[in-house]
Amino acid sequence: MFYRIINLLFLGFSFWLVCSNSLKFAPEIDVRRERGRSLLLLYPMNTEVQIQMFEKMVADLISTEPELFLVEVKIKPTNNIKVYIDGNQGISIEKLVQYNRRLYKKLEEENIFPNGDFSLEVSSPGLDEPLKLHRQYLKNIDRFVEVIDKDGGKKEGKLISVSENEIVLEEIKGKGKKMETLKYNIPFGDIKTTKIQIKF
Repeated sequence: MFYRIINLLFLGFSFWLVCSNSLKFAPEIDVRRERGRSLLLLYPMNTEVQIQMFEKMVADLISTEPELFLVEVKIKPTNNIKVYIDGNQGISIEKLVQYNRRLYKKLEEENIFPNGDFSLEVSSPGLDEPLKLHRQYLKNIDRFVEVIDKDGGKKEGKLISVSENEIVLEEIKGKGKKMETLKYNIPFGDIKTTKIQIKF
């Protein structure tokens, strides 16, 4: 009987210890989770600051050639930096190579990435990349484009004009006597993506 009472007391004490440890462990998990959330929230902000820094750096590099303009800077978590430069009349491969070398050297000199832990690609936007800037729309007047609006609707046609607030597409449907020309005025605020179409 005495040993049974001792066993019951021991089991009760063990249960209390487990409950006590559980109560302490749960807040520790929450703290670790909260720390994780904080780091994840800070990462995009840091990346945005880096992008702004690179945008200024590239803008300074190409400032002597006003026909050129920066389209976008992308930075991957692996420190892979992609810089897209374009021009009113396009940009040559030689120019891109030249700016790639100059920017790479500047990054090394300023030691932005310790131990040279980065890679750099400077290129012009591919035809599969959507148009992002007003200047890109202007340089692509008279080319065929595909426009997806924010509601998911799609329009295709020749880009015939670009103003500050909208673009105008011209679509030709049918042939012969049934041929008709349609025009679409599309405000920039309604556009989700615009891509160049290659037609032969």
